Amino acid sequence: QVQLVESGGGLVQAGGSLRLSCVTSGLTFSWYTIGWFRQAPGKERERNGISCISNVDGRKYYPDSVKGRFTISSDKTKNTVYLEINQLKPEDTAVYYCAAAAVWGRVCPSAYFGYWGQGTQVTVSS
Repeated sequence: QVQLVESGGGLVQAGGSLRLSCVTSGLTFSWYTIGWFRQAPGKERERNGISCISNVDGRKYYPDSVKGRFTISSDKTKNTVYLEINQLKPEDTAVYYCAAAAVWGRVCPSAYFGYWGQGTQVTVSS
C-alpha cells in the first residue's frame, strides 16, 4: 500500500520560512518522481507541480513563479522529500500536497501523478 504523508505546514508571517516533509512508503522510492502541488483557498489545485524531483536522475523542476524561493530535496535513506520555502508571501497560502509519479514530465503535470498525500496547510499572514 503506497502512502505519502506530508507535514511541516503551519501559520507563518510573511517573509518567514518553512520546510515541508513528504514521507513515502510502499513504493520503490528511487524509481519515482516526487512532486509538490498546492491548492489555494477557493481555487482548484494547480495543474503543474510547484517543485518536482526525480529520484532516478536527480533532475528538478521549478516554475518561474517560485524559482529562487522554493528548494526541493530528496533523502533516499529516509524515503522522504523536502520542500523548503523561503520569503513566504500571503499568496503562498494553500494546502500543499506531495505526489508520486513513475515518469518524469517536463512541467511536472499533475496528471502523471498516481499517488497523493492528504496535504498540509500553509498559512502566511501579512
